[in-house]
Amino acid sequence: MGRGNSTEVTEFHLLGFGVQHEFQHVLFIVLLLIYVTSLIGNIGMILLIKTDSRLQTPMYFFPQHLAFVDICYTSAITPKMLQSFTEENNLISFRGCVIQFLVYATFATSDCYLLAIMAMDCYVAICKLLRYPMIMSQTVYIQLVAGSYIIGSINASVHTGFTFSLSFCKSNKINHFFCDGLPILALSCSNIDINIILDVVFVGFDLMFTELVIIFSYIYIMVTILKMSSTAGRKKSFSTCASHLTAVTIFYGTLSYLYLQPQSNNSQENMKVASIFYGTVIPMLNPLIYSLRNKEGK
Repeated sequence: MGRGNSTEVTEFHLLGFGVQHEFQHVLFIVLLLIYVTSLIGNIGMILLIKTDSRLQTPMYFFPQHLAFVDICYTSAITPKMLQSFTEENNLISFRGCVIQFLVYATFATSDCYLLAIMAMDCYVAICKLLRYPMIMSQTVYIQLVAGSYIIGSINASVHTGFTFSLSFCKSNKINHFFCDGLPILALSCSNIDINIILDVVFVGFDLMFTELVIIFSYIYIMVTILKMSSTAGRKKSFSTCASHLTAVTIFYGTLSYLYLQPQSNNSQENMKVASIFYGTVIPMLNPLIYSLRNKEGK
């Protein structure tokens, strides 16, 4: 393998986890079960919504796409992560690394915007109930979902282009179990100031903008709930919001920790643990959270 610049790098070595050998098999089994459960849950949600005519509404249209996004980004990283437990030299080609990073970044970003859209949908359903069919028309919710995919694709393409145009001459060993941005930047001998700025601007904007949409949506929702005279209606609305808010808190809390924490000597191992939670556990939990939300909302 050459190390002069990025065009000479033909493959990367994913270091995976620094765990003792006897624990690797246990982690492999646990993470495999989580991944399979995630696939079954999210695919099941998509099929249920597709086949049940009663669920052909915006309130179920958005969770359907969230399930699809969860399948895509967890499948982008989990198989290679599982491979790190079974092979000492977990290699990935340069092209494979580019594709993995692009797919993961695309759908992780789309996930942020879908969660914000779902908060807006909840706001309209509770605060603008009589106008809901007019506001959330089929055209509107298709445009909203398409917009989340487009923004995710643009952000990921910019990040991928700038990241893999760098020169890599320090090493080809990525201290992670998949091709993530910061561990890849650590291998570059080029000036990465622009890349760091892009990370802060793009990731910071995505997190802040979508979080603000969610926060303001829930402020209006809570105000509306508190004004309700019916105890049953208040309880029903609050249950719906509480379940969605749980999913949002878990998602954004993990994502913020992943990308906005100050770097330290041991932060990389912490990022790996957070990445497992974000990349495998949350996609497994989402079908359960939203099925409970819909059951309580009936």
